Amino acid sequence: MTRRELLKCLGYMGFSLLASPTSYAYIESSLKDINYFLRDYRSGEITNMDVNLLDLLHLITKLSGKEEIIVISGYRSPTTNYYLHKTKKGVAKDSYHTLGRAIDIRIEGMSLEALRDLALTLRAGGVGYYPRSGFVHLDTGPFRYW
Repeated sequence: MTRRELLKCLGYMGFSLLASPTSYAYIESSLKDINYFLRDYRSGEITNMDVNLLDLLHLITKLSGKEEIIVISGYRSPTTNYYLHKTKKGVAKDSYHTLGRAIDIRIEGMSLEALRDLALTLRAGGVGYYPRSGFVHLDTGPFRYW
């Protein structure tokens, strides 16, 4: 599976993640593929991503009418996050990324502002707006925004 196929997989979860169109049971091998592609690309470490986060991504693709999500950052190991926290501005010390519960994305053909506004209407977790860096942060923690 290529990274582009993964992004399409998130847009069409019914075809590749669900056991059947009427089932909410996930296909284990598809989850493993997604966990691999959302791994910490700096260290290579993999974790089980929160399926609620995958559900949120799926909902965003359906509501936006867009098929592909561009992933900037998925899982971050605690070591990677510590390094980024110490060397970059705006990286949380206790990031939801280290729990597999956060992702930084953009969607081709959709403004970051529109993506942020859509995520805010869902009230499904944290929404961070980073226009200078070119992404929106989503997580499955309590609803808040910045």
